[in-house]
Amino acid sequence: MNTLVNKHDDARAILRANDRGGYTVPTHGLYPYQWNWDSAFVALGFAEFDMARAWDEIETLMRGQWDNGMVPHILFHQPDDGYFPGSDVWQGTGPIPSSGITQPPVGMSFAVRLWRKDPSVGTDKLRAIWPMLAKWAAWFLDWRSHEGAIFVTHPWESGRDNAACWDEALKQIDPVGVGEYTRRDTSHVDASMRPTKFDYARYIWLVQRGAAANWDDATLAAEPAFRVLDPTMTFTLLRGMRDLAASGDELGFDTTDLKEHIARVETGAERLRNPDTGFFDSQDLATGTWGGGLTNASFLCWFAGLAVPDMLPRLQEVLTHCKYGVPSLDPQDPRYDAKRYWRGPTWGMMNMMIGEGLAEQGHTDLANTVREMTRDLIIRHGFAEYFDAQTGAGAGGDAFSWTAAVWLIWAGQTNGGEG
Repeated sequence: MNTLVNKHDDARAILRANDRGGYTVPTHGLYPYQWNWDSAFVALGFAEFDMARAWDEIETLMRGQWDNGMVPHILFHQPDDGYFPGSDVWQGTGPIPSSGITQPPVGMSFAVRLWRKDPSVGTDKLRAIWPMLAKWAAWFLDWRSHEGAIFVTHPWESGRDNAACWDEALKQIDPVGVGEYTRRDTSHVDASMRPTKFDYARYIWLVQRGAAANWDDATLAAEPAFRVLDPTMTFTLLRGMRDLAASGDELGFDTTDLKEHIARVETGAERLRNPDTGFFDSQDLATGTWGGGLTNASFLCWFAGLAVPDMLPRLQEVLTHCKYGVPSLDPQDPRYDAKRYWRGPTWGMMNMMIGEGLAEQGHTDLANTVREMTRDLIIRHGFAEYFDAQTGAGAGGDAFSWTAAVWLIWAGQTNGGEG
């Protein structure tokens, strides 16, 4: 019991230490700005002890929304030489210096979750940003939809930066003209835990291409350089729109368009089934090539509200090889790398979404297994950015905000409530 209480104190201390006043950095040094889906998890973490601060996080994020509805994946609230590429490279066109791409829209769901946790505080706040969240959803359907499934235009947009899913599409890019640049991530974290130089050159080439087009959606769509269907984006958007529609009905908003979007994305989600493997997978729209990897994103199907019992034995099989939660790539995949970012490690926030989705679909025992694995992981190995799914060794940044938040929201909870 004391261990759980101490971990709660540690988690709250991490969120306070990473708080920059209205927004929270993922961790000191490595990520010095506000990241989109990180902030959504952080808001839920703050809600466990400071609801007003939780809403500040979401409201600050939404103040960065572009006129077209897109909410950027990074908001550069103040200069910091310790990160590359910065706002001068991205040249975002929104009201706050920002990147030119988005991230998985978990903020849609989590804003509604804040409201449901305490309507006395959240009703007016959700009313104020609900139309903004609905506009973000509509942007996805306008500019990131293919037959209802959602694609990404940059690996960073998916949140799973160097996942094996993107390998074949990145090979089609010749990063000519990128020029010299200095990475900052490998000065904070061992290079063996980060994307390779091959990948990074292509990431920067895509950023430069977008900036040259002034991030105009129509211009970039006319000659797409990278378009890959993504389970993470599809499933989190579907969940977000479901939550927005339900809350909108209760608050008196017109949800007609939103419900039409939901129907389209529900149909599109089935489009993500790899016909050779049967699991949810990514697909390069330029070549039709499937990613071929069973990833933690494959198991977000339940979080999206889909009843897919055939995915249960696949998850159970993966977990027999991993002691500490759902790996970002099946350890039996030849591309598996236990410590390299999204090519093997387990992530607390992905475990949380998978576990909560399982519970909502009635798969209680498996949901508890994933949660207990994650709880044990954090108790034993702390609040790292991500972890070796087999040994538990921490990797990436330390004192990480969304890992602390996941502890407070979910992993540190017992069946009887807070530990």
